[in-house]
Amino acid sequence: MELRQLRYFLTVAEELHFGRAAERLHIVQSAVSQQLRRLERELGTELFTRSTRVVRLTEAGNRLLPYAREMLTLQARAREAVDELRAEQAATVRLGTSSGLGAWLDVVLTAYARHTGHAQLELVTGGTEERLAQVRAGELDAALLRGERTDPGLEFLPLWQDALMAALPAGHELAARETIELARLAELPLRLSPRSRNPALHDLVMRSCRAAGYAPVLGPEFTNDQDTLAAIGHGKPSWTVFYAPHAEQLPVPGVVFRPLSDPAPVMRTYLAVRNGPPRAALRALIEACYEAVDGGPGVRPGSPLTRDVRDVGR
Repeated sequence: MELRQLRYFLTVAEELHFGRAAERLHIVQSAVSQQLRRLERELGTELFTRSTRVVRLTEAGNRLLPYAREMLTLQARAREAVDELRAEQAATVRLGTSSGLGAWLDVVLTAYARHTGHAQLELVTGGTEERLAQVRAGELDAALLRGERTDPGLEFLPLWQDALMAALPAGHELAARETIELARLAELPLRLSPRSRNPALHDLVMRSCRAAGYAPVLGPEFTNDQDTLAAIGHGKPSWTVFYAPHAEQLPVPGVVFRPLSDPAPVMRTYLAVRNGPPRAALRALIEACYEAVDGGPGVRPGSPLTRDVRDVGR
């Protein structure tokens, strides 16, 4: 028994006329008759009495009628459920996030909610290269990352900039300063992630130290926020760096965060997307990111972002 046959049966039962039923179904009358004959053979009974002038339901036809209606209603509901799921999936944006975004992420999420009330934003964590590979493969719609780069299959939209802050022991003499010249940290061991883990940050810090006139003394590697800050606050004197929005969310006993100067290292965040026009939900995310730049918590760029979101993908 096929749903198509039940649909033909129901239409003929409503019209009590094969010609009019065929017109409603947009098929030829012979196809309607053929399918109903097959259904009758399968059920082992006639569903209609037919004459040159009259078509009527038999007792078997009357028994089948409510079940045919119920089955076709269930089919319609099943299709609606799948269509709703497809619409939800189409509206869901999968965003790869970067560590240390701090208040920026809240600003973006709030702006995104203002742009669309129905689209869902799914946040995905992972290493930078992993997230970029997922964007290229279409597994992520976009990814936030720090540091400039190029990729032939991706477009990198410049967003906000964040200053780096030094994290050092609260009891160190430099902790009394409101701002620390980078050169004053020359003798203090630097806890830094290896370049393989975070090339953009590693290169920025090393380049800034060289600009201040020295190569930093490297101490134990930066492992994670909790362990590294605990070691700085309670172990041998050392220092590390955090992005300013992240540092603001990390009050740690025994550790202070201070802005750096001469030079003042700054890192820009980018939104990586695939080349081509974005779909509506992704466009809303891009607009939310630019809106965050206009009123977010970080260090403002030297010049305003002038690129309109409408240019993305052109």
